[in-house]
Amino acid sequence: MPSTPRKQIIDRFNAMIAEGKPIIGGGAGTGLSAKSEEAGGIDLIIIYNSGRYRMAGRGSAAGLLAYGNANEIVREMAVEVLPVVKSTPVLAGVNGTDPFVLMPQFLTELKAMGFSGVQNFPTVGLFDGVMRQSFEETGMGFGLEVDMIAEAYAQDLLTTPYVFNPDEAVAMTEAGADIIVAHMGVTTGGTIGATSAKTLDQCVTEIDAIAAAARGVREDVILLCHGGPISMPEDAGYVLKHADRIHGFYGASSAERLPAERAIADQIRAFKALPGKE
Repeated sequence: MPSTPRKQIIDRFNAMIAEGKPIIGGGAGTGLSAKSEEAGGIDLIIIYNSGRYRMAGRGSAAGLLAYGNANEIVREMAVEVLPVVKSTPVLAGVNGTDPFVLMPQFLTELKAMGFSGVQNFPTVGLFDGVMRQSFEETGMGFGLEVDMIAEAYAQDLLTTPYVFNPDEAVAMTEAGADIIVAHMGVTTGGTIGATSAKTLDQCVTEIDAIAAAARGVREDVILLCHGGPISMPEDAGYVLKHADRIHGFYGASSAERLPAERAIADQIRAFKALPGKE
């Protein structure tokens, strides 16, 4: 499918916001996931390397380690996902710190393939402490992800970056981000989800701080929440109710891993419960 014009997506989302309708985005690690998400009425589909690992039974954090070339994996996934999506905008997760990518050309190629926008994943934002300091000091810092978003904005691609604190929200909004996604950490729950997470109320506090920082740069920036304990619809509903003007939710594990885990297990239990022949 051809890419959807950025302005068309933003206009639609602003209309949804005016009507009080939440914007829902979701990750897709397979063509079937993408097809099913579109059937459910999803507003945005994002594909990146963690989706492949997630649907292979590994935790989403696998996408942060050197198990494969993240940008090449997205290129490979594109031929599986893009042909089966009829009208929903599809975004590519781009590793902005990859030193072996000619970023302007790569983004142009993604747009030509049919991607409507980008997100910064894998992201060094999920690292902290000594490891994060090492990335920043050795030329692989978050600033490169900001540069990638700025270049995508210059190419008129929709930009929906992950941010982890108010300072990153400011930097990404100044770079032209259309949608700021407040990331609360790796999603919890299920068989391969994280077990350590903030509370929902802690998330509301952090999301409000990120939202206020982004709005300090541009009042019309769209804001979504993601990750941590925000894993089920009722969790997202709680955050959307209590946070200040958050416009929706972006799920990755929540959109495909957790539903698949439950549905497949329940289906097999139903088969196993069939009465035997007497």
